Amino acid sequence: MDATPNPFKTANYLFRKASHAQWHRTQSKQHILRSQLGFKDLALSRPKACQNCANYHGIAYGYSRENRTMLVCGFHPYGWLEDSHCPDWSAT
Repeated sequence: MDATPNPFKTANYLFRKASHAQWHRTQSKQHILRSQLGFKDLALSRPKACQNCANYHGIAYGYSRENRTMLVCGFHPYGWLEDSHCPDWSAT
């Protein structure tokens, strides 16, 4: 077994570490700016008909915020669009 350190592995590790540190700094700055402007949290996306439902999934899938698709639940992927309560609603 060769005991010499791999310079490419070390360089890749250092670049990944620096990239993560930069990402973390950016996220921290965005959080500070949001709190200074009065935006404490992102707007809730849970539909009114899905409040306190055990079937609510609510996870967005996709790589960027513009391209994400919200999966609300397994029964109604885009949420219950009627004004009445969802027929598949179940309390937690």
